[in-house]
Amino acid sequence: MRTPLALTALLGTAIAVTAALPHAHAAQPPAEPGPKTVVSVTGDAANGFEITYYDGSGEYPPTDSEAMAECGEYDTRVDRVRCRAEVRTWYRDLATLRDALDWAHATRG
Repeated sequence: MRTPLALTALLGTAIAVTAALPHAHAAQPPAEPGPKTVVSVTGDAANGFEITYYDGSGEYPPTDSEAMAECGEYDTRVDRVRCRAEVRTWYRDLATLRDALDWAHATRG
C-alpha cells in the first residue's frame, strides 16, 4: 500500500512532467510581421546601404560622406554637430542591424 507521502510525490512528478510538455497552442505558426519590418540590410556606410522591408519595398540612404556633406549645409555650428552625430549613429546602427540579421539568417540553417 502506498503512503500519503509517496502519493504526493507521484502526483507532484506527474504535474511537473505535464507542465514541461509543449502545449498545443505553442505549435501555431508565428504571426506575419508588419509590412515595414526590416528583413535585410546590405552594404556599408562608405558605399551605401540597402534596407529591404517585408513588403518588398526598400530604402537606399545616402553614403556617409554624402550625409556628412549635407550636414555642412546647416546654418549654425550646433546644428552641424548634431547632424554629424546623428549620421554617425545612424550608420553605426545600420551596420549593427546588418550584422544581427546576417547572424539570425545564418543560424536558421
